[in-house]
Amino acid sequence: MTDLKQHPLSAAFPAMLDADFQALKDSIENIGVQNPITLYEGMVIDGWHRYSAATAVGLDCPTVDLGDVDPRDFVLAQNKARRHVTQAQLALATTAVYAWKPVGANQHGGSAGPADPPKTTKELAAIAGVGVRSIEQAKAIQTKAVPEVLEAVKRGDIGGEKAAAIAKLPKEEQAAAIHQPASKRTPNAVAVEPSADRQLPAGPHPEPEPEHSELDLAREEIADLHAALALANLGEVPEADRTQAAELIEHLRAEIKGLSAQLRAVTVSRDFLMQENSQMKQQMAAQRREIDRLKRGVE
Repeated sequence: MTDLKQHPLSAAFPAMLDADFQALKDSIENIGVQNPITLYEGMVIDGWHRYSAATAVGLDCPTVDLGDVDPRDFVLAQNKARRHVTQAQLALATTAVYAWKPVGANQHGGSAGPADPPKTTKELAAIAGVGVRSIEQAKAIQTKAVPEVLEAVKRGDIGGEKAAAIAKLPKEEQAAAIHQPASKRTPNAVAVEPSADRQLPAGPHPEPEPEHSELDLAREEIADLHAALALANLGEVPEADRTQAAELIEHLRAEIKGLSAQLRAVTVSRDFLMQENSQMKQQMAAQRREIDRLKRGVE
């Protein structure tokens, strides 16, 4: 068989786990490839792991052409129900699939492929079966993140929340931030007016984008783990793996409980300080009025 390449639509989805790929390779070596791989534009759009495993053991693969089917719908249907795919991975893959243009297509679609208008964020979320926020994060990652961050999300090393936060950093700092703990949001942050030596340029100033706290990250990780655990329970997954996932979820829940308690304490402290500040302002205003009254009396 001629050496084939993986189609970009297929490459949008995460690679098979090493253990699963080894099991697939062993099976193909024993009984051959039972299901043909699907080609589109001369590349493998479905069955890349089957093709790779067969090539590794020196066997050929039967092939079929995609035919008159929307390649985006096809690749999503083939991969959406895969086990161990997190919401962040699915959101990232879906945005990549619908950003794809076929060979020869212009920016408006053209006659070479799908010419329907771009999908909205809500439509992409419905297609992927994830939340709108996950799609928004995926779009930010696709447009602003360096390749190392994209690959880290595809591998499942980091979630969409952290990756979207990293994508806001300068490009030269993003790769190093992948393995760093998420930055904490500073409590009681106070806006500082620019001084004379830090003059802002004229014109409208965009609002700063908020950073995500550890609490946000933990909540997203729990959502991803719940999705993975639910899928795992539907398939033949070792009991040890399910137990480990459940234990990790409980650990993260405990962390969220602790972070929530800290947040409540900070909120109480902030409210107390704001109340004190308000009282001090009232006292100062009363003192000014009294000074003004005495001045008028002297005059």
